[in-house]
Amino acid sequence: MPSSAPAATPGSPSLAHAERILGSACAWWEVGPAAEDATATVVLVHGFRGTHHGLLPVVNRLPHVRFIAPDLPGFGESEPLSRGHTLDDYSAWLQAFLEQVDPHGDAIVLGHSFGSLVISRRPSAIGERPLVLVNPIASPALEGPQAILTRLAIFYYWLGSRLPATAGRMLLSHPLITRIMSEVMAKTKSKPLRAWIHAEHERHFSDFSDRETLLAAFRASVSDSVLAHAAELPASTVLIAGALDDIAPLEAQLELARLADVPLHVIAGTGHLVHYETPIAAARLLADVIADARPGTRMERAR
Repeated sequence: MPSSAPAATPGSPSLAHAERILGSACAWWEVGPAAEDATATVVLVHGFRGTHHGLLPVVNRLPHVRFIAPDLPGFGESEPLSRGHTLDDYSAWLQAFLEQVDPHGDAIVLGHSFGSLVISRRPSAIGERPLVLVNPIASPALEGPQAILTRLAIFYYWLGSRLPATAGRMLLSHPLITRIMSEVMAKTKSKPLRAWIHAEHERHFSDFSDRETLLAAFRASVSDSVLAHAAELPASTVLIAGALDDIAPLEAQLELARLADVPLHVIAGTGHLVHYETPIAAARLLADVIADARPGTRMERAR
């Protein structure tokens, strides 16, 4: 059985767990009621440079759902993988993690941004579990109008890994860089909400284990697209997108939904941070997925 201890996750009654997955220590949190009392279990796969904290605004609006929220290898409190950090490595890790925490295959798997790539790399590894992809990376980052910016970003992460340790870490964690990234992603016009989003990024955006792992993970994040695996996505997949998303543009999301023949829910007025800017809407859509996956059950909709 996994070891458990009270977790210090703000605002969320939870248990902290430590497992070894593919030989590396993995930290994960269990939020919500016990499995036998929950209406459903949802496994969360966070985005690049994120941690399990990122999706908590959605989690906290579904109190009757049990959430399993790991830190991906090399981020937060989880160790890097000894085998590497390609998308295939992350996909193998996710498969092994699911076998540990959801051996019967009953959970719904939700991935945000980079998490959508990890999930879609080998959909067969997820089994029959329903999928929810939030702000999925639908188009190839190294193609189209974003290609030049992507290559500049690769150079940034490469430079951060090659500079002397102190200078490299300072470059990759510099508050100005974090703020610029946060300003680009945030679309809300609410000043208090923007301030909170910036504070969350400042708090967690630099929770990576080392510079080499960060570079490898970024290269993985731009090496593929969910669109390339559209035909492999199960019919139970649901897509959630932001209408103003610059990183995963709406046009690409529409094409992904068409090719995969799965429903796409577009949230107006938001971009790549659906989980931060519109958590109530995201929670309501997730509640619908849970209701569809569990016919005949009743659950409390998002407050």
